[in-house]
Amino acid sequence: MYIDSTKGAIVFHAMPINSKTANTKYTRSELREQMVPGENSVNWTFKDGAYMKGKLAMDEVTRDDNGKYHRVIIMQIHGRLTNEQRDLIGEDDNNAPPILKIYLDKGKIRVKTKVLKNLNVRVPEILHEEAWGDDEGFNFEEKVDFKKFTLEVKVSDGKMVISLNGNEYKVYENIHIKKWGVFENYFKAGNYFQTRDEGAYAKVRFYELEISH
Repeated sequence: MYIDSTKGAIVFHAMPINSKTANTKYTRSELREQMVPGENSVNWTFKDGAYMKGKLAMDEVTRDDNGKYHRVIIMQIHGRLTNEQRDLIGEDDNNAPPILKIYLDKGKIRVKTKVLKNLNVRVPEILHEEAWGDDEGFNFEEKVDFKKFTLEVKVSDGKMVISLNGNEYKVYENIHIKKWGVFENYFKAGNYFQTRDEGAYAKVRFYELEISH
């Protein structure tokens, strides 16, 4: 990550290397929201409400052997177990699944979220990562390619709304989002590079980024 003062942007540069963070097989260059500086234990729930807005663009990205651009996750809402929840289910850390992943995929914005495998599950079983699966995903119509674009994410009790350039919207308001309310969360933004292909890399430029609660 570095600042490009000539373009007024923070550049998140990621490539496959041996060093990576826990709970992932890919490398990343990201910002992690901290509501209290230096403190990861203070987070928010959907009932609390949260908002993130970013203006960004893909700067450079390599292609795979089939000629397709490598995928990058540019924004997330990540779940987090409280210390009490962690101890209740006997986990070693506070990691919980991400309820939202926003990808740059083949020039388009793709959104993925989580769904419960069993709608009748309760605490403590609902706290396990294995209780949740991936949805089918959603692609916005507009193709952003390497152009600047604006993403907004707004969450409230039982609801999550993602918008692209103020023109297209994807609304999640269902039992899965409602039951996700058991978790605390935090925002992430940057470049979570989705390949370990040799020689691959991606650069994502963020021109603006704001978060509020």
